[in-house]
Amino acid sequence: MANVGIVGRIFQRKPVEMIHAETDHGELKRTLGALNLTLLGIGCIIGTGIFVLTGRAAALWAGPGIMISFVITGTLCAFVALCYAELASALPVSGSAYSYSYASMGEIVAWIMGLLLLLEYGLAASTVAVGWSGYVNSLLQDMHLAIPPELTAAPGEAVKNAAGVVIAHGVLNLPAVLGIVAVTSLLIVGVSESATVNNIIVFIKLGVVIAFIAIGAFYVHPHLWSPLIPAQVPAPPPGTPMDLWHQIGRALMDVITGAKGTHYGLGGVIHGAAVIFFAYIGFEAVSTAGAESKNPGRDMPIGILGALVICTILYIATCAVLVGIVPYQSLDNAAPIATAVNQIGIPWFAVLVKLGAIAGLSSVMLVLLYGQTRIFYTMSHDGLLPSQLAVVHKRFKTPWINTIIVGIVAAGAAGFMSLDALSDLTNVGSLAAFAIVCGTVIYLRITHPKMDRPFRTPLYPIVPILGVLMCLFLLMSLMAVPITRNFFLVYLGVGIVIYFAYGLWFSKLGRGGPTLKGEISTMGTHPPLD
Repeated sequence: MANVGIVGRIFQRKPVEMIHAETDHGELKRTLGALNLTLLGIGCIIGTGIFVLTGRAAALWAGPGIMISFVITGTLCAFVALCYAELASALPVSGSAYSYSYASMGEIVAWIMGLLLLLEYGLAASTVAVGWSGYVNSLLQDMHLAIPPELTAAPGEAVKNAAGVVIAHGVLNLPAVLGIVAVTSLLIVGVSESATVNNIIVFIKLGVVIAFIAIGAFYVHPHLWSPLIPAQVPAPPPGTPMDLWHQIGRALMDVITGAKGTHYGLGGVIHGAAVIFFAYIGFEAVSTAGAESKNPGRDMPIGILGALVICTILYIATCAVLVGIVPYQSLDNAAPIATAVNQIGIPWFAVLVKLGAIAGLSSVMLVLLYGQTRIFYTMSHDGLLPSQLAVVHKRFKTPWINTIIVGIVAAGAAGFMSLDALSDLTNVGSLAAFAIVCGTVIYLRITHPKMDRPFRTPLYPIVPILGVLMCLFLLMSLMAVPITRNFFLVYLGVGIVIYFAYGLWFSKLGRGGPTLKGEISTMGTHPPLD
Protein backbone atom coordinates (compact mmCIF):
# COMPACT_ATOMS: atom_id res chain seq x y z
CA MET A 1 0.00 0.00 0.00
CA ALA A 2 1.49 3.33 -1.07
CA ASN A 3 2.03 6.08 1.44
CA VAL A 4 -0.56 8.22 -0.35
CA GLY A 5 -2.98 5.32 -0.07
CA ILE A 6 -2.37 5.04 3.66
CA VAL A 7 -2.99 8.74 4.15
CA GLY A 8 -6.23 8.42 2.22
CA ARG A 9 -7.26 5.39 4.28
CA ILE A 10 -6.72 6.92 7.70
CA PHE A 11 -8.79 9.99 6.81
CA GLN A 12 -11.57 8.12 5.04
CA ARG A 13 -15.01 9.19 6.25
CA LYS A 14 -17.95 6.99 6.92
CA PRO A 15 -20.78 8.38 4.76
CA VAL A 16 -23.71 9.83 6.67
CA GLU A 17 -25.98 7.81 4.38
CA MET A 18 -24.27 4.60 5.52
CA ILE A 19 -24.78 5.52 9.17
CA HIS A 20 -28.49 6.10 8.50
CA ALA A 21 -28.71 2.76 6.68
CA GLU A 22 -27.03 0.95 9.57
CA THR A 23 -29.48 2.52 12.00
CA ASP A 24 -32.45 1.48 9.86
CA HIS A 25 -31.23 -2.14 9.71
CA GLY A 26 -30.06 -2.42 13.30
CA GLU A 27 -31.77 -4.90 15.61
CA LEU A 28 -31.56 -2.93 18.85
CA LYS A 29 -35.07 -2.41 20.22
CA ARG A 30 -36.43 1.15 20.19
CA THR A 31 -37.96 1.19 23.66
CA LEU A 32 -36.63 4.36 25.31
CA GLY A 33 -38.81 7.48 25.46
CA ALA A 34 -38.03 11.04 26.53
CA LEU A 35 -38.57 10.27 30.25
CA ASN A 36 -36.35 7.18 30.11
CA LEU A 37 -33.60 9.16 28.38
CA THR A 38 -33.85 12.08 30.83
CA LEU A 39 -33.65 9.70 33.79
CA LEU A 40 -30.79 7.84 32.09
CA GLY A 41 -28.92 11.16 31.85
CA ILE A 42 -29.70 12.18 35.44
CA GLY A 43 -28.74 8.73 36.66
CA CYS A 44 -25.35 9.04 35.00
CA ILE A 45 -24.68 12.70 35.86
CA ILE A 46 -25.49 12.67 39.57
CA GLY A 47 -22.72 10.57 41.01
CA THR A 48 -19.09 10.90 42.03
CA GLY A 49 -18.91 14.48 40.78
CA ILE A 50 -21.34 15.77 43.37
CA PHE A 51 -20.91 13.10 46.05
CA VAL A 52 -17.09 13.12 46.01
CA LEU A 53 -15.17 15.60 43.85
CA THR A 54 -17.11 18.69 44.95
CA GLY A 55 -15.49 18.58 48.38
CA ARG A 56 -11.99 18.12 47.03
CA ALA A 57 -12.37 20.94 44.50
CA ALA A 58 -13.63 23.27 47.23
CA ALA A 59 -10.89 22.31 49.69
CA LEU A 60 -7.95 22.57 47.28
CA TRP A 61 -8.99 25.04 44.61
CA ALA A 62 -12.12 27.15 44.80
CA GLY A 63 -13.34 27.39 48.41
CA PRO A 64 -17.01 28.50 48.60
CA GLY A 65 -16.49 29.76 45.03
CA ILE A 66 -17.13 26.16 44.00
CA MET A 67 -20.69 27.38 43.38
CA ILE A 68 -19.33 29.71 40.69
CA SER A 69 -17.23 26.83 39.31
CA PHE A 70 -20.42 24.87 38.72
CA VAL A 71 -21.96 27.81 36.87
CA ILE A 72 -18.88 28.00 34.60
CA THR A 73 -18.86 24.28 33.89
CA GLY A 74 -22.64 24.18 33.49
CA THR A 75 -22.42 26.94 30.87
CA LEU A 76 -19.77 25.03 28.95
CA CYS A 77 -21.79 21.84 29.12
CA ALA A 78 -24.85 23.71 27.85
CA PHE A 79 -22.90 24.62 24.69
CA VAL A 80 -21.71 21.04 24.29
CA ALA A 81 -25.16 19.61 25.08
CA LEU A 82 -26.75 21.71 22.34
CA CYS A 83 -24.21 20.31 19.89
CA TYR A 84 -24.80 16.75 21.11
CA ALA A 85 -28.56 17.26 20.80
CA GLU A 86 -28.23 18.21 17.13
CA LEU A 87 -25.96 15.27 16.32
CA ALA A 88 -28.01 12.79 18.34
CA SER A 89 -31.21 13.81 16.55
CA ALA A 90 -29.59 13.75 13.10
CA LEU A 91 -27.47 10.61 13.63
CA PRO A 92 -29.33 8.41 16.16
CA VAL A 93 -26.68 5.68 16.36
CA SER A 94 -25.30 3.51 19.12
CA GLY A 95 -21.69 4.68 18.80
CA SER A 96 -22.32 8.24 19.97
CA ALA A 97 -19.42 10.68 19.46
CA TYR A 98 -17.34 7.94 17.85
CA SER A 99 -19.81 7.65 14.99
CA TYR A 100 -20.15 11.43 14.72
CA SER A 101 -16.41 11.90 14.26
CA TYR A 102 -16.23 8.97 11.80
CA ALA A 103 -18.74 10.78 9.60
CA SER A 104 -16.96 14.12 9.73
CA MET A 105 -13.21 13.99 10.33
CA GLY A 106 -12.22 10.51 9.21
CA GLU A 107 -11.25 7.13 10.58
CA ILE A 108 -8.12 8.13 12.49
CA VAL A 109 -10.07 10.83 14.35
CA ALA A 110 -12.84 8.31 15.05
CA TRP A 111 -10.23 5.95 16.49
CA ILE A 112 -8.83 8.72 18.69
CA MET A 113 -12.38 9.51 19.78
CA GLY A 114 -12.76 5.87 20.75
CA LEU A 115 -9.62 6.20 22.90
CA LEU A 116 -10.99 9.36 24.51
CA LEU A 117 -14.32 7.70 25.21
CA LEU A 118 -12.53 4.84 26.95
CA LEU A 119 -11.20 7.45 29.37
CA GLU A 120 -14.59 9.14 29.62
CA TYR A 121 -16.61 5.99 30.26
CA GLY A 122 -14.20 3.27 31.38
CA LEU A 123 -12.08 5.37 33.74
CA ALA A 124 -15.14 7.36 34.80
CA ALA A 125 -16.68 4.10 36.05
CA SER A 126 -13.47 3.49 38.01
CA THR A 127 -13.64 6.99 39.47
CA VAL A 128 -17.23 6.40 40.54
CA ALA A 129 -16.18 3.10 42.11
CA VAL A 130 -13.62 4.90 44.27
CA GLY A 131 -16.34 7.30 45.46
CA TRP A 132 -18.65 4.36 46.04
CA SER A 133 -15.93 2.78 48.15
CA GLY A 134 -15.68 5.93 50.29
CA TYR A 135 -19.38 5.88 51.16
CA VAL A 136 -19.38 2.13 51.79
CA ASN A 137 -16.48 2.57 54.23
CA SER A 138 -18.25 5.45 55.97
CA LEU A 139 -21.45 3.43 56.34
CA LEU A 140 -19.57 0.39 57.65
CA GLN A 141 -17.85 2.58 60.24
CA ASP A 142 -21.28 3.75 61.41
CA MET A 143 -22.15 0.09 61.90
CA HIS A 144 -18.88 -0.42 63.83
CA LEU A 145 -17.48 -2.59 61.06
CA ALA A 146 -14.09 -1.87 59.63
CA ILE A 147 -12.18 -2.76 56.50
CA PRO A 148 -8.40 -2.65 56.99
CA PRO A 149 -7.43 0.89 55.90
CA GLU A 150 -4.71 -0.50 53.63
CA LEU A 151 -7.50 -2.10 51.55
CA THR A 152 -9.47 1.12 51.08
CA ALA A 153 -7.08 3.18 48.94
CA ALA A 154 -4.75 2.95 45.96
CA PRO A 155 -1.13 1.85 46.54
CA GLY A 156 0.84 4.49 48.43
CA GLU A 157 -2.16 6.78 48.95
CA ALA A 158 -2.53 8.19 52.46
CA VAL A 159 -5.57 7.02 54.43
CA LYS A 160 -6.81 9.56 56.97
CA ASN A 161 -9.17 9.27 59.90
CA ALA A 162 -12.02 11.66 60.70
CA ALA A 163 -9.56 14.10 62.30
CA GLY A 164 -7.45 14.23 59.15
CA VAL A 165 -4.57 12.24 60.62
CA VAL A 166 -2.82 9.73 58.35
CA ILE A 167 -3.33 6.25 59.78
CA ALA A 168 -2.10 4.06 56.92
CA HIS A 169 -1.09 3.95 53.27
CA GLY A 170 -3.13 2.07 50.72
CA VAL A 171 -2.29 -1.23 49.05
CA LEU A 172 -5.52 -1.86 47.13
CA ASN A 173 -8.97 -0.27 47.06
CA LEU A 174 -10.81 -3.54 47.52
CA PRO A 175 -14.40 -2.18 47.84
CA ALA A 176 -13.96 -0.27 44.57
CA VAL A 177 -12.83 -3.44 42.78
CA LEU A 178 -15.75 -5.43 44.19
CA GLY A 179 -18.19 -2.70 43.10
CA ILE A 180 -16.98 -2.90 39.49
CA VAL A 181 -17.10 -6.71 39.56
CA ALA A 182 -20.71 -6.65 40.78
CA VAL A 183 -21.85 -4.20 38.11
CA THR A 184 -19.97 -6.08 35.37
CA SER A 185 -21.68 -9.31 36.42
CA LEU A 186 -25.08 -7.61 36.19
CA LEU A 187 -24.31 -6.35 32.69
CA ILE A 188 -23.26 -9.82 31.57
CA VAL A 189 -26.52 -11.32 32.85
CA GLY A 190 -28.31 -8.44 31.13
CA VAL A 191 -31.67 -8.27 32.88
CA SER A 192 -34.17 -6.62 30.55
CA GLU A 193 -35.68 -4.75 33.48
CA SER A 194 -32.50 -2.69 33.98
CA ALA A 195 -34.18 0.49 32.71
CA THR A 196 -36.91 0.16 35.36
CA VAL A 197 -34.33 -0.56 38.06
CA ASN A 198 -32.30 2.44 36.90
CA ASN A 199 -35.36 4.70 37.05
CA ILE A 200 -36.13 3.61 40.62
CA ILE A 201 -32.54 4.23 41.71
CA VAL A 202 -32.56 7.64 40.03
CA PHE A 203 -35.66 8.65 42.01
CA ILE A 204 -34.00 7.43 45.22
CA LYS A 205 -30.86 9.39 44.40
CA LEU A 206 -32.81 12.52 43.56
CA GLY A 207 -34.74 12.13 46.81
CA VAL A 208 -31.51 11.91 48.80
CA VAL A 209 -30.00 14.99 47.11
CA ILE A 210 -33.19 17.02 47.58
CA ALA A 211 -33.45 15.86 51.21
CA PHE A 212 -29.85 16.92 51.83
CA ILE A 213 -30.61 20.35 50.39
CA ALA A 214 -33.91 20.75 52.27
CA ILE A 215 -32.74 19.49 55.68
CA GLY A 216 -29.17 20.74 55.42
CA ALA A 217 -30.40 24.29 54.67
CA PHE A 218 -31.49 24.59 58.31
CA TYR A 219 -27.92 23.90 59.47
CA VAL A 220 -26.13 26.31 57.14
CA HIS A 221 -23.84 28.93 58.72
CA PRO A 222 -23.80 31.82 56.21
CA HIS A 223 -20.49 33.11 57.54
CA LEU A 224 -18.83 30.01 56.03
CA TRP A 225 -19.67 31.41 52.57
CA SER A 226 -17.48 34.42 53.22
CA PRO A 227 -15.26 35.18 51.47
CA LEU A 228 -16.95 33.58 48.49
CA ILE A 229 -13.62 33.49 46.66
CA PRO A 230 -10.77 33.11 49.18
CA ALA A 231 -7.53 34.98 48.57
CA GLN A 232 -5.21 33.18 46.19
CA VAL A 233 -2.28 31.21 47.57
CA PRO A 234 0.90 31.56 45.47
CA ALA A 235 2.12 27.98 45.99
CA PRO A 236 0.30 25.21 44.10
CA PRO A 237 -1.39 22.41 46.08
CA PRO A 238 0.78 19.49 47.24
CA GLY A 239 1.63 16.95 44.56
CA THR A 240 1.64 19.36 41.62
CA PRO A 241 5.29 20.31 40.99
CA MET A 242 5.90 23.47 39.01
CA ASP A 243 7.52 22.22 35.81
CA LEU A 244 7.72 24.29 32.62
CA TRP A 245 4.28 23.27 31.35
CA HIS A 246 2.68 24.08 34.69
CA GLN A 247 4.37 27.49 34.69
CA ILE A 248 3.09 28.17 31.16
CA GLY A 249 -0.41 27.10 32.16
CA ARG A 250 -0.37 29.28 35.26
CA ALA A 251 1.02 32.22 33.31
CA LEU A 252 -1.81 31.93 30.79
CA MET A 253 -4.34 31.68 33.60
CA ASP A 254 -2.85 34.77 35.23
CA VAL A 255 -3.18 36.78 32.03
CA ILE A 256 -6.80 35.77 31.50
CA THR A 257 -8.03 35.97 35.10
CA GLY A 258 -5.71 38.53 36.62
CA ALA A 259 -4.87 36.03 39.37
CA LYS A 260 -1.40 35.11 40.56
CA GLY A 261 -2.03 31.42 41.08
CA THR A 262 -4.70 28.75 40.74
CA HIS A 263 -4.97 27.80 44.43
CA TYR A 264 -8.04 29.86 45.44
CA GLY A 265 -8.63 33.25 43.87
CA LEU A 266 -10.41 33.56 40.53
CA GLY A 267 -7.85 31.25 38.95
CA GLY A 268 -8.72 28.63 41.55
CA VAL A 269 -12.41 28.97 40.73
CA ILE A 270 -11.63 28.33 37.05
CA HIS A 271 -9.37 25.37 37.81
CA GLY A 272 -12.07 24.11 40.16
CA ALA A 273 -14.44 24.24 37.19
CA ALA A 274 -12.05 21.94 35.30
CA VAL A 275 -11.83 19.56 38.27
CA ILE A 276 -15.57 19.30 38.83
CA PHE A 277 -16.20 18.96 35.11
CA PHE A 278 -16.47 15.29 35.99
CA ALA A 279 -19.73 16.11 37.78
CA TYR A 280 -21.38 16.77 34.41
CA ILE A 281 -20.06 13.76 32.57
CA GLY A 282 -23.05 11.65 31.72
CA PHE A 283 -25.44 13.93 29.87
CA GLU A 284 -23.94 12.75 26.59
CA ALA A 285 -24.37 9.11 27.68
CA VAL A 286 -27.93 9.61 26.50
CA SER A 287 -26.58 9.78 22.96
CA THR A 288 -25.16 6.24 23.21
CA ALA A 289 -28.76 5.04 23.33
CA GLY A 290 -29.70 6.82 20.10
CA ALA A 291 -30.38 3.56 18.26
CA GLU A 292 -32.78 2.51 21.02
CA SER A 293 -34.80 5.72 21.22
CA LYS A 294 -38.45 5.59 20.12
CA ASN A 295 -38.39 9.04 18.52
CA PRO A 296 -34.78 10.25 18.52
CA GLY A 297 -35.50 13.52 16.73
CA ARG A 298 -37.71 14.65 19.60
CA ASP A 299 -36.64 12.54 22.57
CA MET A 300 -32.84 12.82 22.36
CA PRO A 301 -32.67 16.64 22.76
CA ILE A 302 -35.22 16.48 25.59
CA GLY A 303 -33.23 13.79 27.37
CA ILE A 304 -29.85 15.52 27.01
CA LEU A 305 -30.91 19.10 27.80
CA GLY A 306 -33.48 18.12 30.43
CA ALA A 307 -30.96 16.09 32.42
CA LEU A 308 -28.39 18.88 32.23
CA VAL A 309 -30.73 21.63 33.44
CA ILE A 310 -32.12 19.61 36.35
CA CYS A 311 -28.67 18.54 37.53
CA THR A 312 -27.16 22.04 37.29
CA ILE A 313 -29.84 23.45 39.60
CA LEU A 314 -29.36 20.61 42.09
CA TYR A 315 -25.56 20.95 41.99
CA ILE A 316 -25.46 24.64 42.84
CA ALA A 317 -27.94 24.17 45.68
CA THR A 318 -26.01 21.17 47.04
CA CYS A 319 -22.73 23.10 46.97
CA ALA A 320 -24.29 26.03 48.80
CA VAL A 321 -25.48 23.73 51.59
CA LEU A 322 -22.28 21.67 51.71
CA VAL A 323 -19.84 24.58 52.16
CA GLY A 324 -22.35 26.26 54.47
CA ILE A 325 -22.33 23.33 56.90
CA VAL A 326 -18.65 22.33 56.86
CA PRO A 327 -15.65 24.67 56.45
CA TYR A 328 -14.39 24.07 52.94
CA GLN A 329 -10.88 23.26 54.23
CA SER A 330 -12.31 20.09 55.85
CA LEU A 331 -13.89 18.66 52.72
CA ASP A 332 -10.81 17.00 51.20
CA ASN A 333 -12.01 13.39 51.48
CA ALA A 334 -13.80 10.73 49.46
CA ALA A 335 -17.21 11.32 51.07
CA PRO A 336 -17.74 15.06 51.71
CA ILE A 337 -21.52 14.87 51.90
CA ALA A 338 -21.17 12.12 54.50
CA THR A 339 -18.92 14.53 56.43
CA ALA A 340 -21.66 17.16 56.25
CA VAL A 341 -24.47 14.89 57.42
CA ASN A 342 -22.28 13.63 60.26
CA GLN A 343 -21.78 17.29 61.22
CA ILE A 344 -25.56 17.78 61.29
CA GLY A 345 -25.77 15.00 63.86
CA ILE A 346 -28.97 13.23 62.81
CA PRO A 347 -28.02 9.52 62.74
CA TRP A 348 -30.95 8.27 60.65
CA PHE A 349 -30.42 11.02 58.10
CA ALA A 350 -26.72 10.20 57.82
CA VAL A 351 -27.51 6.54 57.14
CA LEU A 352 -30.20 7.53 54.61
CA VAL A 353 -27.84 9.80 52.67
CA LYS A 354 -25.05 7.23 52.60
CA LEU A 355 -27.38 4.47 51.42
CA GLY A 356 -28.74 6.78 48.74
CA ALA A 357 -25.23 7.69 47.63
CA ILE A 358 -24.22 4.03 47.44
CA ALA A 359 -27.30 3.11 45.41
CA GLY A 360 -26.89 6.15 43.19
CA LEU A 361 -23.23 5.55 42.50
CA SER A 362 -24.03 1.93 41.67
CA SER A 363 -26.40 3.07 38.92
CA VAL A 364 -23.75 5.44 37.55
CA MET A 365 -21.23 2.61 37.28
CA LEU A 366 -23.88 0.56 35.47
CA VAL A 367 -24.64 3.27 32.90
CA LEU A 368 -20.97 4.14 32.27
CA LEU A 369 -19.89 0.55 31.72
CA TYR A 370 -22.95 0.00 29.54
CA GLY A 371 -22.01 3.00 27.40
CA GLN A 372 -18.44 1.76 27.01
CA THR A 373 -19.55 -1.67 25.83
CA ARG A 374 -21.85 0.00 23.27
CA ILE A 375 -18.93 2.00 21.85
CA PHE A 376 -16.67 -1.04 21.62
CA TYR A 377 -19.55 -2.95 20.02
CA THR A 378 -19.84 -0.35 17.25
CA MET A 379 -16.06 -0.15 16.74
CA SER A 380 -15.92 -3.93 16.49
CA HIS A 381 -18.52 -3.98 13.72
CA ASP A 382 -16.52 -1.32 11.90
CA GLY A 383 -13.52 -3.66 11.98
CA LEU A 384 -11.39 -1.32 14.08
CA LEU A 385 -11.49 -3.75 17.00
CA PRO A 386 -11.58 -7.57 16.96
CA SER A 387 -14.95 -9.10 16.09
CA GLN A 388 -14.93 -11.01 19.38
CA LEU A 389 -16.00 -7.80 21.14
CA ALA A 390 -19.41 -8.16 19.50
CA VAL A 391 -19.85 -11.87 20.29
CA VAL A 392 -23.02 -12.37 22.29
CA HIS A 393 -23.65 -14.91 25.02
CA LYS A 394 -26.09 -17.55 23.75
CA ARG A 395 -28.12 -17.52 26.96
CA PHE A 396 -27.90 -13.96 28.25
CA LYS A 397 -27.88 -12.24 24.82
CA THR A 398 -25.23 -9.73 25.91
CA PRO A 399 -21.74 -8.97 24.50
CA TRP A 400 -20.10 -10.87 27.33
CA ILE A 401 -16.47 -10.88 26.14
CA ASN A 402 -16.63 -7.14 25.55
CA THR A 403 -18.17 -6.58 28.98
CA ILE A 404 -15.63 -8.75 30.80
CA ILE A 405 -12.68 -6.92 29.20
CA VAL A 406 -14.15 -3.50 30.05
CA GLY A 407 -14.86 -4.71 33.58
CA ILE A 408 -11.30 -5.98 34.12
CA VAL A 409 -9.76 -2.70 32.94
CA ALA A 410 -12.17 -0.63 35.06
CA ALA A 411 -11.63 -2.81 38.14
CA GLY A 412 -7.86 -2.59 37.82
CA ALA A 413 -7.97 1.18 37.53
CA ALA A 414 -10.36 1.47 40.48
CA GLY A 415 -8.15 -0.67 42.68
CA PHE A 416 -4.75 0.78 41.82
CA MET A 417 -5.24 4.41 40.79
CA SER A 418 -5.96 7.41 43.02
CA LEU A 419 -9.14 9.45 42.84
CA ASP A 420 -7.23 12.51 41.64
CA ALA A 421 -5.52 10.65 38.80
CA LEU A 422 -8.72 8.95 37.69
CA SER A 423 -10.85 12.08 37.71
CA ASP A 424 -8.23 14.22 35.95
CA LEU A 425 -7.70 11.65 33.18
CA THR A 426 -11.44 11.24 32.76
CA ASN A 427 -11.85 15.01 32.49
CA VAL A 428 -9.03 15.27 29.94
CA GLY A 429 -10.56 12.58 27.76
CA SER A 430 -14.03 14.10 28.06
CA LEU A 431 -12.95 17.66 27.28
CA ALA A 432 -11.00 16.55 24.21
CA ALA A 433 -13.96 14.46 23.03
CA PHE A 434 -16.40 17.32 23.59
CA ALA A 435 -14.22 19.72 21.59
CA ILE A 436 -14.28 17.28 18.66
CA VAL A 437 -18.08 16.95 18.94
CA CYS A 438 -18.56 20.72 18.78
CA GLY A 439 -16.26 20.80 15.74
CA THR A 440 -18.28 18.01 14.13
CA VAL A 441 -21.43 20.15 14.21
CA ILE A 442 -19.59 22.86 12.25
CA TYR A 443 -18.19 20.36 9.76
CA LEU A 444 -21.52 18.69 9.03
CA ARG A 445 -23.29 22.05 8.68
CA ILE A 446 -20.79 22.88 5.93
CA THR A 447 -20.55 19.51 4.17
CA HIS A 448 -24.16 18.30 4.65
CA PRO A 449 -26.26 21.48 4.81
CA LYS A 450 -29.43 19.66 3.67
CA MET A 451 -29.18 16.76 6.11
CA ASP A 452 -32.34 16.30 8.16
CA ARG A 453 -31.79 17.88 11.58
CA PRO A 454 -34.89 17.56 13.80
CA PHE A 455 -33.02 19.67 16.37
CA ARG A 456 -30.65 22.46 15.31
CA THR A 457 -28.08 24.06 17.63
CA PRO A 458 -29.24 27.65 18.23
CA LEU A 459 -27.01 30.67 17.58
CA TYR A 460 -24.86 28.71 15.13
CA PRO A 461 -21.85 29.01 14.75
CA ILE A 462 -21.35 30.91 18.02
CA VAL A 463 -22.42 28.04 20.30
CA PRO A 464 -20.16 25.31 18.83
CA ILE A 465 -17.20 27.70 18.56
CA LEU A 466 -17.57 28.73 22.21
CA GLY A 467 -17.88 25.05 23.11
CA VAL A 468 -14.57 24.25 21.40
CA LEU A 469 -12.76 27.22 22.97
CA MET A 470 -14.01 26.58 26.51
CA CYS A 471 -13.18 22.86 26.29
CA LEU A 472 -9.63 23.66 25.14
CA PHE A 473 -9.22 26.26 27.89
CA LEU A 474 -10.19 23.86 30.69
CA LEU A 475 -8.19 21.08 28.99
CA MET A 476 -5.07 23.26 29.12
CA SER A 477 -5.62 23.81 32.83
CA LEU A 478 -5.64 20.06 33.47
CA MET A 479 -2.74 19.29 31.11
CA ALA A 480 -0.56 21.66 33.13
CA VAL A 481 -0.31 18.90 35.77
CA PRO A 482 2.71 16.76 34.71
CA ILE A 483 1.46 13.31 35.75
CA THR A 484 -1.86 13.82 33.97
CA ARG A 485 -0.26 15.17 30.81
CA ASN A 486 2.40 12.47 30.59
CA PHE A 487 -0.03 9.59 31.15
CA PHE A 488 -2.46 11.03 28.59
CA LEU A 489 0.19 11.50 25.90
CA VAL A 490 1.62 8.00 26.39
CA TYR A 491 -1.91 6.55 26.33
CA LEU A 492 -2.70 8.30 23.04
CA GLY A 493 0.64 7.24 21.57
CA VAL A 494 0.08 3.57 22.39
CA GLY A 495 -3.48 3.77 21.08
CA ILE A 496 -2.38 5.21 17.75
CA VAL A 497 0.24 2.48 17.38
CA ILE A 498 -2.51 -0.12 17.89
CA TYR A 499 -4.58 1.56 15.16
CA PHE A 500 -1.75 1.32 12.62
CA ALA A 501 -0.97 -2.24 13.69
CA TYR A 502 -4.57 -3.49 13.59
CA GLY A 503 -7.40 -1.06 12.86
CA LEU A 504 -5.98 0.31 9.60
CA TRP A 505 -5.69 -3.17 8.09
CA PHE A 506 -9.01 -4.60 9.29
CA SER A 507 -11.23 -1.56 8.82
CA LYS A 508 -14.31 -2.70 6.91
CA LEU A 509 -14.83 0.74 5.43
CA GLY A 510 -11.27 0.71 4.10
CA ARG A 511 -11.77 -2.75 2.60
CA GLY A 512 -15.08 -1.71 1.06
CA GLY A 513 -17.15 -4.12 3.15
CA PRO A 514 -20.33 -3.60 5.19
CA THR A 515 -19.90 -2.45 8.75
CA LEU A 516 -23.21 -3.43 10.22
CA LYS A 517 -26.00 -4.25 7.79
CA GLY A 518 -26.61 -7.96 7.66
CA GLU A 519 -24.03 -8.62 10.33
CA ILE A 520 -25.90 -8.08 13.59
CA SER A 521 -27.05 -11.65 13.76
CA THR A 522 -25.96 -12.31 17.31
CA MET A 523 -26.54 -9.08 19.22
CA GLY A 524 -30.09 -9.97 20.07
CA THR A 525 -32.81 -7.56 21.11
CA HIS A 526 -32.22 -7.29 24.82
CA PRO A 527 -29.38 -4.85 25.60
CA PRO A 528 -28.86 -4.21 29.31
CA LEU A 529 -30.81 -0.94 29.45
CA ASP A 530 -33.79 -1.87 27.28
